[in-house]
Amino acid sequence: QVQLVESGGGLVQPGGSLRVSCVTSGFTFSYYTMGWFRQAPGKERELVARIGSDSFTNYANSVKGRFTISRDNAKNTVYLQMNSLKPEDTAVYYCYRYVGNYWGQGTQVTVSS
Repeated sequence: QVQLVESGGGLVQPGGSLRVSCVTSGFTFSYYTMGWFRQAPGKERELVARIGSDSFTNYANSVKGRFTISRDNAKNTVYLQMNSLKPEDTAVYYCYRYVGNYWGQGTQVTVSS
């Protein structure tokens, strides 16, 4: 079955960096567009970044120039490198496979001094 497992979240100071990972299994990873979403308390879940099977990327305006999504098809893994983190980036970050509407369990990212 399709599985998406995130890791790498944690507590980081403003201006710091963090990389979250999503290891997938149960499908041919290289065929699919993958995304990272986030949900802050009291807010709707929102798209952060997306990467196609051709590695074409899209970003939310709020993270452009700070976040980078990438994929390693050999490791069935999608990454989100987050730099220059701000308190407003605090959220649970979710990995997502577009076809079939599959979600990971999420990983908490907290940006605070």
